[in-house]
Amino acid sequence: WSPTRPQSLLTLPTHSCTYSTSFSPHSPSLLSAVSSDSTLRIYDLRTPPSASNHLTLAIPIHTSPQSSSYSPSHMPSGPTPPAEALTHDWNKYRSTVIATAGVDRLIRTWDTRMTGGTSPSGKQGPVAILQGHEYAVRKISWSPHLSDLLLSASYDMTCRVWTDGTANHSGGQAVGAVEGMRGGGGRELGRMGRHTEFVTGVDWCLFGAEGWCASCGWDERVLVWDVRAVMGR
Repeated sequence: WSPTRPQSLLTLPTHSCTYSTSFSPHSPSLLSAVSSDSTLRIYDLRTPPSASNHLTLAIPIHTSPQSSSYSPSHMPSGPTPPAEALTHDWNKYRSTVIATAGVDRLIRTWDTRMTGGTSPSGKQGPVAILQGHEYAVRKISWSPHLSDLLLSASYDMTCRVWTDGTANHSGGQAVGAVEGMRGGGGRELGRMGRHTEFVTGVDWCLFGAEGWCASCGWDERVLVWDVRAVMGR
């Protein structure tokens, strides 16, 4: 959209109820969307429209993880039933890493270099899966300050902070970071449970202290809090 035009500049069909869309923070030509058909779609506006409408990746979110070596016994090691995807976010430091979450309560991290093309054949699944929420995850947000930290907001009335397990791997190099996620370091670091209804939004503050964030929900409140105060709880 442009504020100077009453019509959209471009319309990209998803053929499914779409809950979240986002431009990549690394490129003005890349944008993504997640939808009720359990699919993460990535569009590259530099490509010819053709029959794909700029679609370059269509990732089925419910596919098997790339490796079961990181997963405890209670984590899914094979394909899971399709569930509505409600939210996603691009990592602010690693241009090919995206996190998704939704109705099945799981947060998944993806490396788009390892997920194939628009054909479902030969796709690799999520690099890591973060489990802990008791109900659907409505919003996730990667930290703008630290490459491994992720915030989530859920219908279980909590906000949680996670690490994807890459903080201690090879100075942030891409291969080391992926191995860190796959190696099982991802875990919950803490939670904030002061909301009294569904939590529907959460975001980090770009300014001030690096742990500041705000959350909102059905309890008709916006809470401003410091992630560092809940880590370790």
